[in-house]
Parts: sequence; C-alpha cells; structure tokens
Amino acid sequence: MSSENPYLLLTPGPLSTSKTVRNVMLQDWCTWDNDYKEIVQKIRVDLLQIANLSEVYTTVLMQGSGTFSVEALIGSVVSEKDKLLIIQNGAYGKRITQIADRLSISSKILNLAENEAPTAAQVREILEKDAEITHVVMVHCETTTGMLNPIESIAKVAKEAGKVFMVDAMSSFGGIPIDIEGLGIDFLVSSANKCIQGVPGFGFVIANKSRLEKCKGIARSLALDLYDQWQVMDKDAGKWRYTSPTHTVRAFAQALEELYEEGGIKQRYERYKENHLVLVNGMREVGFQTFLPDELQSPIITAFMNPEHGDYQFERFYEELKNRGFVIYPGKVSDADTFRIGNIGHVFPEDIRDLILAVKAASYWKKPLMGAKEK
Repeated sequence: MSSENPYLLLTPGPLSTSKTVRNVMLQDWCTWDNDYKEIVQKIRVDLLQIANLSEVYTTVLMQGSGTFSVEALIGSVVSEKDKLLIIQNGAYGKRITQIADRLSISSKILNLAENEAPTAAQVREILEKDAEITHVVMVHCETTTGMLNPIESIAKVAKEAGKVFMVDAMSSFGGIPIDIEGLGIDFLVSSANKCIQGVPGFGFVIANKSRLEKCKGIARSLALDLYDQWQVMDKDAGKWRYTSPTHTVRAFAQALEELYEEGGIKQRYERYKENHLVLVNGMREVGFQTFLPDELQSPIITAFMNPEHGDYQFERFYEELKNRGFVIYPGKVSDADTFRIGNIGHVFPEDIRDLILAVKAASYWKKPLMGAKEK
C-alpha cells in the first residue's frame, strides 16, 4: 500500500477510490457557475445511458448519504392516501420501515429472516389480500448479509397488480446489471459512493417521469422534496435547490468516466464476481464459513461467520488485517456472529489474493496455522 493510502477499504461504501477520482477534488467549484451545472447535467444523462434507459426516465440528485435519498423517495412518492408494502430481510429493509413509521405512512411489512429471500408467491398473496396497497419497495442487495434479492420476480408481480415499484439499489446499481425499464421499475435509488466508485456526499433517484410528475406536494420535508429538486434541476439546467457537494459531484463525474473506460456495468460486474470468487474460495481454504448459501449471495459484500474458538476476537483480527493493509467490516446480522468483506470499489482480484495472504498471517488463533494441512 502507498503512503497515500495506508490500507484498502474492503467495505460496502465508502470504498477505495482511484487516485484520479480523488485528484479531481483538488479544484473548487461555484454552484451557480455554468461549468459546474454542465457537470451536473452530464451526470444526469450519463446515469440514464449506463442503465440503457429511454427518455421515459429522468434522474434527480439529492444531497446527503444514501439514506437521505431513500427517505426523500419514500416521503415524496407515497402520499397520505397510499399504502406501502415493505419487503425486509435485513437492516436496510428495516431502515425503510423506520422511515415509513417516522413519516406516518401506512404500511404492510413482509418480514423475513436475514438468510431468507422473498418469493413472488409471498408478495402476490399479500397484494391479493390487501387491495389498499399502492406501492411496493424492496432492497436489491441487502448489505447486512450480501443477499441479492430477486427483484425480477417481485417486479413482475407488482406490475401485474398495477403497483408502483421502488427499488433500493444502493449497493448494486453500477455493479450489477439491472433492466430497470424492462422490469417496469418506477423508482430506483442509489448513492455516489457505491458501485460507481465515487466518494460520499450525495445520492440519486432514477425515476419514471410520468410517476414523478404525480408527486407534486406529497413531500413531508422541505429539504428532501424529490419533486421540487427535480423541477429546479430541470428548469435551471443543473442547479440544486440548496448548496450541493461540489467536490463529490466532480469526483462522481470522473468515476462515471472510469466506469465507461472499464467497459460499463457488465464489465464491472465481471470484475466484482471474480473478486468475490477469489475471496470466498480463499476464505474457505483458510477455514471460514459464509453466512449465506452461494445461490443467495451477491458479488458485492460477503458475510462470514466468526470462528467459535476461544482465542479468536474480531477486534484483534480486524486490527491485524488493518496493520497489513486491509480494512474489513463488522457484522450486522441480528442473530448470528458475523463479519463482512466487500468486493467493490477500486479493488481487483490481485488485491483479494493479497488479503487472503494477510488473513493467513493474521490467523493467530487456530493451530496449526491456517493454510497448513491438518492431520
């Protein structure tokens, strides 16, 4: 690792970025200046292009972390007369429920275990029994575990039932191909510091224009009014209503250029898949077990079980890996003792191979040493 970056972030975001993404933040920008607004407008267009979307869709950028954009979406799209079906099988599905509760939105919860994927049959049964439901929302990649939820089959059921379908693709958009228009996704939300490989500071919503046009006056918040933000960005050619994160925006524009250079979402997906394969095979060789079965696992982040060994402590393991140049993530599963390792960001298979060597070197608690053949 260089002195500039003493360790690699193997986390679900913020994540390790390229030197070129970081370098473009050295210039200051004026939010009112046309040069800056042109960058914003190009980002909005590029997001549609990388997702292969037509003019049926638009993009809206929103200040803050990804959760700000999720709350802006829920609070600006679901009115007091509507009812929301929330599919939750992890911490981020639960966060949507918290948002709905705080905003006093009428909701129905499909609550599943953190290692259980929702099925189309479950959603269909709920929609058939509850005609008041108008909107359906789910998380695509649940980074609690790394679960990749089946948005394709759920979208089909939701659209057949005539519901507005919303997807939290915070940790998947840009890193996993998603047929947004083909699936009829009405709103998709993500963040600058995930698979596009930018830095934290704003999120964005890809929205079906005809659906967004119906959202005027719904928002419960002034700052998080998605409709008003869209209107200003459209009418004033890239202007944000309030002070925007200029350096983050410029970094994101550079990150989008680098996504194009890599070959687009499909090619980045292939790199993430290879990262994940190297990671899982290497960790299993060392002796770690994955929390999820392979068929439910995304290539974004992987939850591993902490070893049940008296000498093992995650905090020490974490520090030893950090000292060797790698930062991993604590667990977030409510009923299992896990930690997580991300595969996304400016990270490549050779980095993951180096991580596995570091894991073997840091495996102080198991004897014989990890990697040695047990008799």
